[in-house]
Amino acid sequence: MFNKKKILSGIAGAGFFLSVASGTALAQKPVEMPASKQENVQFRRIEQPLGLKVAVTLGGIGLIGLELWWFLLSKSKAVQANRNQDIQEITIIVDGGYEPNQVVVEAGQPVRLNFERRDASSCLEKVLVPDFHIAQDLTLNQVTTVEFTPEKPGEYPFTCGMNMYRGKILAQSS
Repeated sequence: MFNKKKILSGIAGAGFFLSVASGTALAQKPVEMPASKQENVQFRRIEQPLGLKVAVTLGGIGLIGLELWWFLLSKSKAVQANRNQDIQEITIIVDGGYEPNQVVVEAGQPVRLNFERRDASSCLEKVLVPDFHIAQDLTLNQVTTVEFTPEKPGEYPFTCGMNMYRGKILAQSS
């Protein structure tokens, strides 16, 4: 599967390539026009090489495809919580989002989510589980435990404090 850091470095590399490729077009001297024509001309057409036009178009199409994949096709898989004695437990890594962001548990059994926060961004300082009235602060580089019991089967979302990063708890009947 794709790694977010690899995707971002690929986008940065493409941006660097396009800036280098367009450097020759930016370095060209403007053509001087006679004074008689300068009065009537507000805009002057700048011709770009065909290769640059193709590169920019392909880069744009590639970025559109990446966005479509990211938001529509990159579905993460649900992970089953481990059973430790009478409680279901799983560790969720908080680093640019939640990993895993979908947790499968049994309804009617206590659940312990261990959030290990590695990201220093202020958005991920808190986790909210509204269906269970939980708003828990997450300490950086430490594990914070959240416990609850889903009484009924269903989907229970959890989010960061700003509702930008999301996950869900999938409670299934036993």
